[in-house]
Amino acid sequence: MSDLSKQIHDARRPLNNISMQAELIKMLSDESEQAEGIQAAADKIIQYCQQCSEQLQVISQAEP
Repeated sequence: MSDLSKQIHDARRPLNNISMQAELIKMLSDESEQAEGIQAAADKIIQYCQQCSEQLQVISQAEP
């Protein structure tokens, strides 16, 4: 696996996590009593977005 392929794979992991957390928010939003769960899922989405951004920054800096 090339270095670029590994970096792309590493960037996809947080994107998959973001997608799963967004699905969780959709499910929890159907139950208005789940405000804490919605907050936690939103916090995780922010965290995963930051991880993805960091990975993409690494990829862009590696670009010749």
